[in-house]
Amino acid sequence: MFGGCTAGGAYIPALSDEVVMVRGNARIHLGGPSIVKIAINEVVDGETLGGAEMHSRVSGVSDHLAEDEHQALAMLRQIVASLPPEPPMVPPLPPSAPRHDPMELDGVVPADPKQPYDAREIIARLVDGSAFHEFKPLWGDTLVTGFGAIHGQPVAILANNGALLAEAALKGAHFIELANQRGVPLLFLQNIPGFMVGTEAERGGIAKHSAKMVYAMACARVPKLTLVVGGSYGAGNYGMCGRGFEPEFLFAWPSARVATMSADIASNVMTELARSNLRGSADEGRLAEIERQVRDQYGRQSDPYYATSRLWDDGLIEPSASRDVLGLALALAARRDLPSTATPVYRM
Repeated sequence: MFGGCTAGGAYIPALSDEVVMVRGNARIHLGGPSIVKIAINEVVDGETLGGAEMHSRVSGVSDHLAEDEHQALAMLRQIVASLPPEPPMVPPLPPSAPRHDPMELDGVVPADPKQPYDAREIIARLVDGSAFHEFKPLWGDTLVTGFGAIHGQPVAILANNGALLAEAALKGAHFIELANQRGVPLLFLQNIPGFMVGTEAERGGIAKHSAKMVYAMACARVPKLTLVVGGSYGAGNYGMCGRGFEPEFLFAWPSARVATMSADIASNVMTELARSNLRGSADEGRLAEIERQVRDQYGRQSDPYYATSRLWDDGLIEPSASRDVLGLALALAARRDLPSTATPVYRM
């Protein structure tokens, strides 16, 4: 988009698979500033109402923000380059080694699960040439989404960068539909505490928006692969294609943890419930024992070796081996016959 799209014209970019807007020039609004002033007596300038910055960072209508027309055209070329080639080429794309050494994956995820890290650091060590065409990089930033290739196999990646807020869930649903339409396999990199909770989140419709992502993931007909690199808790496990949604392959790192909630949260919840039930006559020794028991149980049963010994995954793998394992899994998944994926994508 190099200029304005107003009223019915706004649906042209809104119905597109991906939208690039040029900062300072491109605008999308159903009613321009003059109409807004007449209709609801609101005074607003066009850039604030529907500019590229707003639609890229706030509304999510735009998927990519370009500084000028030359960059916008370059982004368009990147989008087209990321489209999957026609079958039956095997592998479809020429493989190339990542620019960042996959052996470094052993040190990307901190030993302390509470210490944050950028999921893009993992992706850069998995995909060919470390080339990753990110989708909606400025919106819903607790979920990283984009297209790449692993050992020449096209792949659509969803990776967690924190709890899934409403915007991230909508972004995930949109991206899953896009990958399904293009026939690109999905790879979920799980490190997820869950969907956001709290008054603000509930009033913002997190239950509805998270359901959209779960629905899109469950109905996707392309192959699905899951790699648990960190925590996988609660409904976040559902949205990021946990075992219950039957991904073709599900692997885990030794740093993985799978449970309804973390040991810290579970012990706090159970302690508070016990304190409420005792109505002020709580025995602190008894509460401490409850906390210890819950913490021990959750710590033991969320251990990756506990899960893999019960076949809850398809095996624990070393982080540095992930690229080769996922490349083989994608090649195997590509051999199965897929139903038609020519379904429309609805901007969520």
